[in-house]
Amino acid sequence: MQTPFDVFEELAPAPGRLDELVAPVAAALRDWRGPVPASEVRYVETDPAVADTAAFVERYGAGLLAASATCVIVAAKRGGETTLAACLIPSAARADVNGAVRRHLGARKVSFAPMDTAVGRTGMEYGGITPIGLPADWPLLVDASLLDLERVLIGSGRRVGKLVVPGKVFAQLPGVDVLPGLAG
Repeated sequence: MQTPFDVFEELAPAPGRLDELVAPVAAALRDWRGPVPASEVRYVETDPAVADTAAFVERYGAGLLAASATCVIVAAKRGGETTLAACLIPSAARADVNGAVRRHLGARKVSFAPMDTAVGRTGMEYGGITPIGLPADWPLLVDASLLDLERVLIGSGRRVGKLVVPGKVFAQLPGVDVLPGLAG
């Protein structure tokens, strides 16, 4: 049976490719705990020129859109305090920032974090931010629909390369809250 991931020549176990990953992602895989073994997280080399979702699916195939997720960093403000959080949503959707995200974080206002803040605080490249290896004290909001997918394509922390993970992995990441309707 064909899968959207068949377009890639090699899906290598990510723990064997730690040198291809940014430090926080490599550390998270090295220290991996949970019911899904780290060896089930796969790494695939991709063209960094097409790291953004629309260009990526145009290059590698539209079938990947339904099997992909995007990780965005948001800044939630309340009472003069700003909290950074990550949202993982299906790539074909948008995060419900002003509804579900704002309510869940108890914020007065939520906006997408500036690029330099997202990159600086995650240690990852813009266009490659992934939920694996985020700061452990950050809330990680995951759209519930992603847990039902057999495998999901996500960033690797760099624009070159992606990770392919079982959807159930997201429930075991630090700081996770799985929310139905996170994607609007």
